[in-house]
Formats: sequence, structure tokens, C-alpha cells
Amino acid sequence: MNEWFGNHIYITYLLIFIFMSYVYNKVFRTRKLPVLKTALIYVLMALGSVMLLGFQLVGLPIVLCLTVAISLMFLVRIRYFIEKRSGNRPT
Repeated sequence: MNEWFGNHIYITYLLIFIFMSYVYNKVFRTRKLPVLKTALIYVLMALGSVMLLGFQLVGLPIVLCLTVAISLMFLVRIRYFIEKRSGNRPT
């Protein structure tokens, strides 16, 4: 799997950037920022994605770790949906 990501650098970079953007929007964004601050954050995330791409190319499973993180976020969202639908409050 890491070999495929190493052979397709642009796709790997795009995946890392999209996954980081999703995690930022769901976890760290508490309120809407002005346009320039939002643009600055996305530029910094693009630079951070280059750094993480370097780690991925060296052999660390960055894309896999981000995939696991997003999967866990989806599981929590499903759990909250089921609890809300059944009328129980989360403990």
C-alpha cells in the first residue's frame, strides 16, 4: 500500500490535504473565521500536508492513520445519531 502511495505522489498529497481539512473542520473549527484567516489556515495546512507527504514517502503510514481517525469520527457520529433517535442521552 505504501508503495502505491509512493508511486502516486499527487494523489497521496491530495488525500492527505482532504483528510486534514475534514479533521480541521469537524474538530478544531469552533466558529466561522474571516476569509483571510481561513485562507491562511488552509495555506498552512497545505504546507503541513507537504511535510506529512514527506513522512508518507519515507514509510510512515500517514494516510492510513488519517483514515483511521476519520473512521473513528464517523463511528462517534453514528453512535450519537442512534442515541438521539432512541431518546437516550450519552453518558
